[in-house]
Amino acid sequence: MNAATPLAPELQRYADLDQRLLGAVKGIRILPTVAWPATVENRMIEAFGKGQYSLPEVSYQRPDLSEARAELAAIEREAGHDDPMGEYLCRTAESWRIAAEMLEAVGTAEVTAPSIVLYGRPGDPIPGSDRSNLDAARYFVELSDELGADLLADDVNTNLPADALRADLAKTLDDFFGAGTISVEVDDELTAKAAAGATRIRLRGGTSFSEYDRHQLLAHEAFVHSLTALNGRAQPVLASLARTSPRVTATQEGLAVFAELMSGAIDIARLKRISLRILAIDMALNGADFVEVYKYFSSCGQSPGDSFHSAQRVFRGVPLTGGAAFAKDNVYLSGLLTVHTFFRWALKQRRMDMLRHLFAGKLSLHDVISLEPHFESGAIAPPRWLPPWMQHVHGLAGKLAFSLFVNRIHMGRVQADALSLSL
Repeated sequence: MNAATPLAPELQRYADLDQRLLGAVKGIRILPTVAWPATVENRMIEAFGKGQYSLPEVSYQRPDLSEARAELAAIEREAGHDDPMGEYLCRTAESWRIAAEMLEAVGTAEVTAPSIVLYGRPGDPIPGSDRSNLDAARYFVELSDELGADLLADDVNTNLPADALRADLAKTLDDFFGAGTISVEVDDELTAKAAAGATRIRLRGGTSFSEYDRHQLLAHEAFVHSLTALNGRAQPVLASLARTSPRVTATQEGLAVFAELMSGAIDIARLKRISLRILAIDMALNGADFVEVYKYFSSCGQSPGDSFHSAQRVFRGVPLTGGAAFAKDNVYLSGLLTVHTFFRWALKQRRMDMLRHLFAGKLSLHDVISLEPHFESGAIAPPRWLPPWMQHVHGLAGKLAFSLFVNRIHMGRVQADALSLSL
């Protein structure tokens, strides 16, 4: 199926609903709505670095998204659940509607509940496990602290200015995607270190990057976030697969961190940073204010700037006095663990096709399975681009096969055997 082929009436109905959905969500901009001005951050980071603590004063522009919410509710009703495409549209419209409700409450504690609906709570169990996301976060923080002293010699230099990294990434992306497909820009107002869309990657100005940062940006931002957006743009029916709806955030971020893992672009310090944010969300929900969360990050070894940015992520869009939080950072670790489990399951089932389908757009793991009939029919196109590590199936299979087998080994027995061998 290609763009010139007329769609069957039923598919055309879903394509029309999909276009309506894209029109409805055009004004729903989650991260820009809850973002803090860089001028506030720079001033407060300097003060906090001197031990001058006070709660930042942040104001938000509260949007009126009532028309968007009404249209999304109508799409939910009309899409129905009779077909996997209808179910996809219904679920996607619902998540955008919840996001709209969340943004209309920006600046108040009422942001918390819908953000938890969209991104989960730290104490939620990890699918397929009796452990929670909070348990996993504590484990990686403790492991990182235990290994930290031994890893100091491996510490990487942060000596790549944003402009130098921009030029380097631009050349790499031109070689992979084609000249000019993705631009790389330096943005002085960006809060995160980097952000990616389909055709643009932004780097935070005034920041120096390490070689690890470079590898992570390529694996995470370029070869997952930008790549899946570009593949989604080529879809003949569901053009919304080019946009990250709130309901697919956990899979998309989990897949991006999994890509770091498969590419050798992640280190234990990165896992600690991800985990600390989950623990900080839990602290905020339990009453810690912004200064207390900042001090927590600082006590865990982060610099004043990194501690401030980390705390800011937890309090985006909510009061800074405690008891409220923006829960998006909850998805990174649970998403990683769930995606890792899915990859292992697909390998065990000999379903590498499902793993490739995961890159056809901004999909959740549920979508990859439920939309399988439409992948088979061609109504959903296979991905044009795959990350470099996905193009080497034998290498990927080797890593996952090893992981599958190692999981069967009982750690207590290994310890006992090791002790007996040392006697």
